[in-house]
Amino acid sequence: MIHSIPCIIMRGGTSKGPFLRMSDLPESTEARTETLLNLMGAGHALQIDGIGGSDPLTSKVAIVERSDHPDADVDYLFAQVDGPGRRVDFNPNCGNMLSAVGPYAIETGLVEPQDGITVVRVCNLNTQRLIECHVPTPGRQVDYEGDTRISGVPGSAAGIQLSFLDVVGTKTGALLPTGQAREIIDGIEVTCLDAATPTLLIAAEAFGLTGDETPAELDANGPMLARLEAIRREAGRRMGLGDVSHCVLPKPVLLSAPGTTEATLRARYFVPHRCHKALAVTGAIALATAISVPGTVANRIATAAGRLTDGESLAHVRLEHPSGYIDLDVEHRGQDPHDVARVSLVRTARKIMAGTLYYPGTTPDHRPAAAMTARTG
Repeated sequence: MIHSIPCIIMRGGTSKGPFLRMSDLPESTEARTETLLNLMGAGHALQIDGIGGSDPLTSKVAIVERSDHPDADVDYLFAQVDGPGRRVDFNPNCGNMLSAVGPYAIETGLVEPQDGITVVRVCNLNTQRLIECHVPTPGRQVDYEGDTRISGVPGSAAGIQLSFLDVVGTKTGALLPTGQAREIIDGIEVTCLDAATPTLLIAAEAFGLTGDETPAELDANGPMLARLEAIRREAGRRMGLGDVSHCVLPKPVLLSAPGTTEATLRARYFVPHRCHKALAVTGAIALATAISVPGTVANRIATAAGRLTDGESLAHVRLEHPSGYIDLDVEHRGQDPHDVARVSLVRTARKIMAGTLYYPGTTPDHRPAAAMTARTG
């Protein structure tokens, strides 16, 4: 049986995928998951029978609906679809896809545009955290054109400022879920940290790497990937996330001193079994937070590289990644490096197409949800 659903395909930051209304999806979580698998073409390496792009960065779905949260305009549920497999992970947030949530909400009438800048208040259901999206809307229309360039995306577009509020402990309830800034797993020093997303921070040199390897080189390093996955699974257990063998959290990050004086730190971010060709927004927020926390792997490397002094909290961080740089502003409450009030950065987005998406399905439960009440994850 062939089903259809209204869809807008958008690029958000360095990611891309379909944006859907929750009210257009099946009501049960099981049927909703099956729908996402089918429309993305999961189960085939090329996702040839769906709109997935055969890469983790282009096998993502954003689900948006009006919010009943008193401080939010819309809810945003992110879904990471496993292309080769048939799994959907609702645990992580995606800050890059979030870049297009504000424009999508305005385009679909969920938020009334203002003349100039429209602030769209988003509640991310994956983490139960709030984000403010500042969308350019001259003449009360979303403006996608501009001079802002972000690494990993060709050309330029209008800048969209994202401010992530209260990023600490999004999945575990603590910045340092194990209670330690550094610990040893399988003979390697690591930091387990949760800010915007749970991460596992490791010095690249611990694997005999320089840190400037390309994603292709890292993806081809089978022994390193196998050991990294074993460490990630143990880190997940220690962080209270349970068995993470079928979950993308925590995300491993290899860190090293930056290659230029312009950057604070250099990162290679995994998603989690392949190296990101740039750097996830949530991962960048975690690193920007970790740099100022005494004792973390990130803090140790940045201090040794002369990017900050002992006890200093950085208000601005520039991270070097395989495609360039990402800049973040960090606002702490008082002088406590563990207490981050907000992290802001600028991304871009683009509307690619709008129309009706057709996909196969056999599930009998295809009743549309009246509201975004089933908060998966």
